[in-house]
Amino acid sequence: MTIPALPTYTMPAAEAFPANKVSWAFEPQKAAFLIHDMQEYFVSFYERDSALMQTLLSNLVALKGFCKANGIPVIYTAQPKEQNMADRALLNDMWGPGLNKSPELQQVVAALAPEAGDTVLDKWRYSAFQRSPLEHMLKELGRDQLLIGGIYGHIGCLMTAVDAFMRDIKPFMIGDAIADFSLEEHEMALKYVAGRAGMVVSTASLIGTAQRAGSPHSELPEVLTRGGLLARIARLVEEEEDEFDPEENLIDYGLDSVQIMSLITEWRKHGVVMNFVQLAETPTFNHWWGLLEEALNNVDQEVQG
Repeated sequence: MTIPALPTYTMPAAEAFPANKVSWAFEPQKAAFLIHDMQEYFVSFYERDSALMQTLLSNLVALKGFCKANGIPVIYTAQPKEQNMADRALLNDMWGPGLNKSPELQQVVAALAPEAGDTVLDKWRYSAFQRSPLEHMLKELGRDQLLIGGIYGHIGCLMTAVDAFMRDIKPFMIGDAIADFSLEEHEMALKYVAGRAGMVVSTASLIGTAQRAGSPHSELPEVLTRGGLLARIARLVEEEEDEFDPEENLIDYGLDSVQIMSLITEWRKHGVVMNFVQLAETPTFNHWWGLLEEALNNVDQEVQG
């Protein structure tokens, strides 16, 4: 009657998301972002250093930064560290005392710690709407779209999405910003939302929709153009552009892991999601540019789709 140790799996990519039945347009001025149950207790059932957890945290951090920059309210759910048996009711039968056994793990993980202006709601049931002022808050804020990320996909995230739909609030489940008990349950949650109660979207498409929709590639920031990226990397390795060989190993040129992570972070700000492993496999400029072009095209297709 507790949560088991959870196996890691590969976070589904946008290309693997189920087809959405509806085609709602994401409107930042009408949206709020719900970070669901990202408490140390629930995260502790995963391997913290796994690729799944690192991807989840990275995408949630990027989404939170995007929301803060665009005036989108950020709302958390967090179970209280002390819940009496009556309050937990049937949850006792299914999951035992839960967080009551580890009250020291009640806080939201440090990378996503709530900031001034954020809202943290007590969470009492699977759905964030149950026994909470969430619906009233959204109405007061004039928001009828709810971005949902966090854990666990097929439990709280899914129930919240369905509950939002029933209240005429459009849920956008962020398919690569949730984690679940297993890949099968993750995919089940996405399939249910896409077909019955909302839209499944990716981190990159959400960020890219607001920042790049309708912008031709000629208007992209420097770090997303071939010439601009080449100039940026040449500066980082202190090499003249006209002497830079795009087929040479960038590590041999002196590019270090901190600089690579900085590039990844900057791309992510513009809706392009890549990870360190992808770049480290073949660290040449031409290979990286190929990956970046492909990622840009994928974001464009999602935006237009």
